[in-house]
Amino acid sequence: MKILIKDAEIINEGRSFKGSVLIDGEYISAVYEGDKLPVELPDDIEIIDASDKWLLPGVIDDQVHFREPGLTHKGDIWSESRAAVAGGVTSFMDMPNTNPQTTTLEELDRKFQRAAEVSVANYSFFFGGTNDNANLISQLDSKRIPGIKLFLGSSTGNMLVDKEDSLRHFFGETDMLIAVHAEKEDIIRKNREYYTSVYGENLDISFHSKIRSEEACYVSSSEAVLLAKKLGTRLHIFHLSTAKELSLLDGGPLNERMITGEVCVHHLWFCDDDYEKYGNRIKWNPSIKTAVDRESLRRAINDDTITVVATDHAPHLLSEKEGSCLTAASGGPLVQHSLLAMLELASLGVFTKEKVVEKMTHHPAELYDIDRRGYIREGYFADLVLIDTKKTLEVTKSNILYKCGWSPFEGYIFRNSVYKTFVNGHEIYSEGHFFNDFKGMEIRYKK
Repeated sequence: MKILIKDAEIINEGRSFKGSVLIDGEYISAVYEGDKLPVELPDDIEIIDASDKWLLPGVIDDQVHFREPGLTHKGDIWSESRAAVAGGVTSFMDMPNTNPQTTTLEELDRKFQRAAEVSVANYSFFFGGTNDNANLISQLDSKRIPGIKLFLGSSTGNMLVDKEDSLRHFFGETDMLIAVHAEKEDIIRKNREYYTSVYGENLDISFHSKIRSEEACYVSSSEAVLLAKKLGTRLHIFHLSTAKELSLLDGGPLNERMITGEVCVHHLWFCDDDYEKYGNRIKWNPSIKTAVDRESLRRAINDDTITVVATDHAPHLLSEKEGSCLTAASGGPLVQHSLLAMLELASLGVFTKEKVVEKMTHHPAELYDIDRRGYIREGYFADLVLIDTKKTLEVTKSNILYKCGWSPFEGYIFRNSVYKTFVNGHEIYSEGHFFNDFKGMEIRYKK
């Protein structure tokens, strides 16, 4: 089946232009600028009128927690990948802190097998490092996984990597990308002890960013950068939340950077002034910081200091988000609304829509050296999203697809909406409806 997406405003590779895209099977077979089209169209072609629509490459989210296995009351690969596709996210990279954790080759393979059975989007999985499994590095397939994830701050189970010899093994014995959650546990512990000694155990959400402070983030990130530079490691710092950490990142062409950073949508949208309104719903690790930090992170998108925008999608039941800032679960659901939120910020003049596409599609593809995804190019997989610029979307419980059933954006009206999403050339989602005959594919890497 051939599909012609006709007369869209194509946003791709730093440009916006009127054009059409021809899909043949799984791939993009042609990109036409202006009114140019093939002289003759085949009889069996489906033509989609994309007037007043933006056509973007599908979003590649390099940090999600889809909660499978073991935590599937919060979310699972099927439910969260559907929410992702409804939001224009066509590929995801899932984190290893599940139950059991993805810290053995057997558990890594089980995740791939499960995703092949149920995932609506294209999928990949980070391998989780611990203090005890550095001996498995040599057995990892770099064409199959995006990299190794290390928790340098507190984490569930035994995934806190804090032994110097273990860190040196991971940083020094692989050419694969090392991605880190960087918060200094010693500083967090001291902050917690201080604030509970002064104010008691029942601390409200306003204390979260005081306990998980700028210092906790910067010290951990700077230690990771120092070790990476000493050992020649490709280091990617997940979910940057402070202005101070931006000084640690490399500049220059993306393919020459050894130290790169990611920022998440919630750190670009919210600041600590919003704790009063949203409470524990915007409790994340790292914490939401100040409006000054938020503005600095936004500038770092525009001046290309930051490489990637992602979500750290981490669903919890609302009941798990109750309690003090010490007991409420950290994390929240975002993949269904991340692209719309970034395009909203673009509409408000914070970014350009071309910059949004660059940070959410092009740069993840380049950073991880993904095979034929992340661009609207002939010969690339047809992972595409059409944005309806004439139809708003109010986020309500009735249209939230996360298994946890809530969103920090509830009640917000986005000025654009996702019209259709294509995964590997198949129209998977259209105006609130799914076509479930097709599943996503395993992401492959060229490295």
